[in-house]
Amino acid sequence: MIAIPQAPQKMTFEEYLEWEAQQDIRYEYVNGEVFGMTGGTIPHNDLALNFYTAVRPHLRSRGCRANVSDVKLQVSPRSRYYYPDVIVSCDPEDMNARKFIQHPKLIVEVLSPGTSSKDRDEKFTAYLKIPTLQEYILIDSEKISVERYCRGEGRMWLYYSYSAGEIVTLSSIEFELPIALLYEGVTFEIETET
Repeated sequence: MIAIPQAPQKMTFEEYLEWEAQQDIRYEYVNGEVFGMTGGTIPHNDLALNFYTAVRPHLRSRGCRANVSDVKLQVSPRSRYYYPDVIVSCDPEDMNARKFIQHPKLIVEVLSPGTSSKDRDEKFTAYLKIPTLQEYILIDSEKISVERYCRGEGRMWLYYSYSAGEIVTLSSIEFELPIALLYEGVTFEIETET
């Protein structure tokens, strides 16, 4: 059995950035507290990679970058750092970033039973305050379902839901993604009666 070192109880964001760089696992940072990131399921990983694989060639020609899972997002310089499943940025400042992305255009979270409420509540509320964010995508890893929040006029966010057979429109990067391509190769647990 390997012991995982315990994170300090509270730390400043400067201490977090220095401390986390020396850790074997990733930690998110929220208002002085750190939270270890555990491994996801195979469907979770497949969905993030399918999304990334589909959009990456499209983004290259537009001067944008996409990153998957292991790239930190600075939501608020002193209080919040998260690891979204996919981040897309087209901001020149992020093109050469080494430690974290600051100006995302699109954020994707793959929902799992253990992360769904955090992705829908805490992260969603924090992400909506990012001025450059144009779209927030939630991909369900338990069934074929995608939710899209798109920035509208003023403080308004528009909601769209997609299911099997549909095409997800990503207006922020002018891209259409067939949901069948997104869920290609993804298998779901089959409930068995006992």
